[in-house]
Amino acid sequence: MPSFDIVSEIDHHELSNSVDQTAREIANRFDFKGTTSKITQSDTGVAIFGDNDFQLEQIKTIFLTKAAKRGMDALSFAFKDPQPYQGNVKMDMHVKEGIDKEFGKKLTQLIKSEKLKVQASIQDQQIRVTGKKRDDLQQVITFLKGQTLDQPLQFQNFRD
Repeated sequence: MPSFDIVSEIDHHELSNSVDQTAREIANRFDFKGTTSKITQSDTGVAIFGDNDFQLEQIKTIFLTKAAKRGMDALSFAFKDPQPYQGNVKMDMHVKEGIDKEFGKKLTQLIKSEKLKVQASIQDQQIRVTGKKRDDLQQVITFLKGQTLDQPLQFQNFRD
């Protein structure tokens, strides 16, 4: 029976390249000279440091531009509110990866509302869609690509 998986992943190598390029641009730009502005990456996400909120927004814009040039969707990142940090400000960014149960239920309801002859089931961090016809599965992919969702989706393991 034909099937495919719906996943939400990000290329971690491209993420670290975007962070490195952003850090390089911060070091070279005149408006950041003499400031404590920087961007760091850890296992849990990315942290942006700056002297004020304006600098944080500038660094955020630079990062999103670099990430977009590397093929990453801006919806993959969730920015938290700026917080005071050692006399300056800090903004944490979380990388949205995997499909959680709530988002998975929303996706399966969307697929079922289309009344196609397919079954969608949540499996850990992904959703498996199965159907009798390949055309039905392709209609599901086309339908989901046309929707405005909270995070980007990829379609993998398309099997006949």
